[in-house]
Amino acid sequence: MELKDTIDKMNSTDYKERFIAEYEQVRIRRTKLASMIEKYRMGTLDFEPTTPIGILMTQVAIMDSYCLILKQRAILENIEL
Repeated sequence: MELKDTIDKMNSTDYKERFIAEYEQVRIRRTKLASMIEKYRMGTLDFEPTTPIGILMTQVAIMDSYCLILKQRAILENIEL
């Protein structure tokens, strides 16, 4: 899944659909960022990030926490992710 695949859900009038799209977007962005960090660590990244890698790693950790919160909310609100 790519970000473009979440557009219809983000534009939905149903808050549950928008919630699912939000979760999917964060998960997609987190996965891509983690992949970039891994490539950086392996020396296979084709550019040098301007942001220090430690900050990017912190961002991934925060995104992980955000996904966990969204999962917890989904359970409470009966939203199937």
